[in-house]
Amino acid sequence: MVYVGPAVILGVLWTCPPSHPSPTYGIKGYKTDNVNSRALIGQKKCFSRPRAVNVDLQTDATLQVDISDALSERDKVKFTVHTKSSLPNFKLNEFSVVRQHEEFIWLHDSFVENEEYAGYIIPPAPPRPDFDASREKLQKLGEGEGSMTKEEFTKMKQELEAEYLAIFKKTVAMHEVFLCRVAAHPVLRKDLNFHVFLEYNQDLSVRGKNKKEKLEDFFKNVVKSADGVLVAGVKDVDDFFEHEKTFLLEYHNRVKDASAKSDRMIRSHKNAADDINRIASSLYTLGTQDTTELCKFFLKVSELFEKTRKVESRVAADEDLKLSDLLKYYLRESQAAKDLLYRRSRSLVDYENANKALDKARSKNRDVLQAETSQQICCHKFEKISESAKQELIDFKTRRVAAFRKNLVELAELELKHAKGNLQLLQSCLGFMKTNT
Repeated sequence: MVYVGPAVILGVLWTCPPSHPSPTYGIKGYKTDNVNSRALIGQKKCFSRPRAVNVDLQTDATLQVDISDALSERDKVKFTVHTKSSLPNFKLNEFSVVRQHEEFIWLHDSFVENEEYAGYIIPPAPPRPDFDASREKLQKLGEGEGSMTKEEFTKMKQELEAEYLAIFKKTVAMHEVFLCRVAAHPVLRKDLNFHVFLEYNQDLSVRGKNKKEKLEDFFKNVVKSADGVLVAGVKDVDDFFEHEKTFLLEYHNRVKDASAKSDRMIRSHKNAADDINRIASSLYTLGTQDTTELCKFFLKVSELFEKTRKVESRVAADEDLKLSDLLKYYLRESQAAKDLLYRRSRSLVDYENANKALDKARSKNRDVLQAETSQQICCHKFEKISESAKQELIDFKTRRVAAFRKNLVELAELELKHAKGNLQLLQSCLGFMKTNT
């Protein structure tokens, strides 16, 4: 079986310019819920450390942040945030604190709400940990244990545990990428709230938003969307930003479409692996009925299908890590870049309105000083946002291109490896059959 490269399938990735830290991550060390044959959920187990997270960020050694451990406790994940720094702002050179997802969201929101950062691309907040689907599968497996053989149950349990663990590792990685992006940013890394997040070794007393606050956010987003439509119709005075606005809108839609197609492709590989697994199990059952040559043939073909299933599962896992995660990350990051352009456009409209108000005040010779002050404030804000936004968008392009190039090359190499592995399996099986017929 030969796998078609994702660039061919999706047909859009060549348009994707430069990018940011590639979400090609692993985890350092972590703890997560283990599952036993009955309870299936609830025990905690410590696992060995895989390779370190690689987010392709050019950070200097004065501030290094990572998530050294993580602990899953039912509906909560506690992240141990480890910091090494030689900056004078911190009391110690190396320290760790325990943080939950809500505290990451609080930090992200504090950046968004701070007008001093209006001219910067705010790193997208990490997605909320969601293990419900995996836990539900594990629970159903526990309930159906009596109807399976011991081998079938053990095999399915291991597969579901691996799926749960993969989601957990991805969750930790996304939270670490957010912190690394902030730590690498020349301005955001100096933020007081960020330093409190890293250093304060007590609970930050951050809670999730209640229904009223969520409703307020909903209406704010509706107003922002409506305002964004109005602002989008304003011709930008700078050709660079006008081009970026058009490009990012198209880019965001292309990445969104590519992400959906990537998910469908991965789902197809997983479905194929499940079908192959059922065929392998049926052939194994037939092969164990007797010791005839035909039964030996069934066992050999069953072995082939089982190995093919593992390859198919690895293909799906690699595509999920190298492609799907990358697309989802840059879908959020491109939205953050669009938000930056919206803030600049909003500032431009405010500046133009302030100019009109000043002209009107001068013509009537009334409240001229107040109008001049307002116009100067709007002018300063617009120029400040424009200055930093231009460099942010250039950096975003560089990061974006590097990330897609790196991940797509690595994915192509992995898929070639898996295709060759499948070919060798088929050749080996055919060779065995020829010598035994």
